[in-house]
Amino acid sequence: MGNDMKYAYINGKILSGDKDMQVEQGLVIVTDGENIVDIAKEAPKSADVKVVDLEGRYIMPGLINMHVHLAGNGKPQKKQRDNEKLVKTLMGTALSRAVAYKVVSDFAKTELLSGVTTIRTVGGLGDFDTRLRDEIASGKKVGPRILAANEGISVPGGHMAGSVAVAAHSIDEALKQLEHAEQEKVDLVKLMITGGVLDAKEKGVPGELKMKPEMVKAVCDRAHAAGYKVAAHVESPEGVKVALANGVDSIEHGAKPDDEMIRLFKEKDAFLCTTISPAVPYALFDRSLTNATEVEQYNGNIVFEGIVECSKAALANDIPVVLGNDVGCPWITQYDFWRELCYFHKYTGVSNAFALYTATKRSAELAGIGDVTGSIEKGKCADMIVTKDNPLDNLEALRHVDMVIARGKLIDKPQVKINSLVERELDKFL
Repeated sequence: MGNDMKYAYINGKILSGDKDMQVEQGLVIVTDGENIVDIAKEAPKSADVKVVDLEGRYIMPGLINMHVHLAGNGKPQKKQRDNEKLVKTLMGTALSRAVAYKVVSDFAKTELLSGVTTIRTVGGLGDFDTRLRDEIASGKKVGPRILAANEGISVPGGHMAGSVAVAAHSIDEALKQLEHAEQEKVDLVKLMITGGVLDAKEKGVPGELKMKPEMVKAVCDRAHAAGYKVAAHVESPEGVKVALANGVDSIEHGAKPDDEMIRLFKEKDAFLCTTISPAVPYALFDRSLTNATEVEQYNGNIVFEGIVECSKAALANDIPVVLGNDVGCPWITQYDFWRELCYFHKYTGVSNAFALYTATKRSAELAGIGDVTGSIEKGKCADMIVTKDNPLDNLEALRHVDMVIARGKLIDKPQVKINSLVERELDKFL
């Protein structure tokens, strides 16, 4: 439907997105084009306003997934892929690039149809993410609002080097990649500072520091001067401290905290993007399912526990937290972000309301778009979802959305294709 549509959503139970949200009833949400223009007692008596009867269902802000890789499908793998080789093949010809872009576009649409109305991409193929962002914004494609980093900056042998990140051999090369990202009009900058679970070759060393502190500082200083925030992949205490000390604005994933780490978070006014989802299979699944080695499972446990402990410590010390599910990792699909809210509630002990607030209003604020989206308020963008059941009672209510409203456009009864194996195995850990 076009963006010139006017709607009045009646008989809905409203969850505003605020920190202590409770169900509000007896109000009508009125939208005109992209925006919420009123929250009234009655629907406007106007022929050009389409009345949508929610019949007692729950309406709330669309979810915001703060850590997405749009090139990944999340399918379980029998063996570790050579991502660099795969990306080289995908980007090698005009035809293969076109096919890859279509796949990325379809994955973005899946995010939207699952109830995610905004995503923050933190490592992608070429300039696909900014290109898709602009096509969605102009109405040429269907998908969520995108805050895009395009390719991240890594180092030779570093995390995702050669796939969704460029390997910089020197500070000079890193700054040239930053300049390239600026020309592509990215929304943020992504650094790969440490290795990941699968990068480690021996027990006890996941998140090994790969990027030198001076490179981190040089990129952060230049990025900040140009008005960009910097997000960083880090999965070890040393990595988190190097990242924070040298100017990174958000820690993606996290690691076992200590007093120095907490001090740096506060001193640097940084926030944490918690990603419990990708660690769950490696830490908790039987290895016959993940095909992980003993080393990978051991390290998966270290990262899983570090992410959860970091999140708990951040919450206890009033350090802002947002949620991302690192979609694209094995077992983590483009439609399952709701699971991250469930894990956040289960493993850190926050209330359902706080989990929903974290994935809506809080994320919008920390992404710099709190004046645009993230809550149901007059003047905000009409980014909303409708569920049959109340997520304040059970966050699994978000598994199935009855409606998605993105920038005022209504999608009724959205459908996504489910991987039954992934669903069956992950459901055991809800």
